[in-house]
Amino acid sequence: MSDTGLIGSILSKISGRGETPRKDELTLLAERHGTDKTGGHSYTQHYHRHFAELRDRPVNVLEIGIGGDFDEQAGGNSLRMWQDYFPKGQIAGLDLIPKPNVKGERIRTYQGSQADPIILAQILTDLKGAKFDIIIDDGSHRSEHVIGTFYMLFQHLADDGWYVIEDMQTSYWTPYGGGLTQVDTHQASMPFFKSLVDGLNWQEMHRPAYQPNYFDMNIVGMHFYHNLLFIKKGRNTEGSNVVQNNVFPNM
Repeated sequence: MSDTGLIGSILSKISGRGETPRKDELTLLAERHGTDKTGGHSYTQHYHRHFAELRDRPVNVLEIGIGGDFDEQAGGNSLRMWQDYFPKGQIAGLDLIPKPNVKGERIRTYQGSQADPIILAQILTDLKGAKFDIIIDDGSHRSEHVIGTFYMLFQHLADDGWYVIEDMQTSYWTPYGGGLTQVDTHQASMPFFKSLVDGLNWQEMHRPAYQPNYFDMNIVGMHFYHNLLFIKKGRNTEGSNVVQNNVFPNM
């Protein structure tokens, strides 16, 4: 066997003998229900990685954006996918357009804008004191809506819950309120969320008399993927083994 053939044989064995990687269960469900979270995007692999441990729990899920664009008879594919993925979960969806045909035993839908605090308050009221375990923003993708919705809803996410934002590429597009100018001034969604990363380590900074904000105290993880962001909620009070009360020794 030539050197080239030997190397090819070794690489084939390393990569699983050239076999196609096995798809995870969420990706298979996405294909079955026809949602663009796979195929159009490569989101389901990341969702499965972070959500698999929640599958058997009675989770409350809110997805902003039901799909189907402006067609009242279309959409709901991802809500049905979540209903199958979380057999004990309650699934809520919000869309600007009424979606009368999107129904399910554990699916409820709301019509309204994600920028409208009244409809968001109604959704929260229907939780009857509970909180969401998962919130997914697949709505307008406009930076002002993405950021504003995060401010309104993150406080209503349960500890250990996930806040997910899809299609973050719109942060760079002027028709969606993004673009280079907005990126430079933190008015677009991507630089806004990047600015929260430092808050993960707020107790490590030499900033005497610093008062941590809500996001500093309640975000314990941020995972950026291609056009996709996962934010983990929890009590960010681990502390520093060097800095005390935001004062570095001998400074």
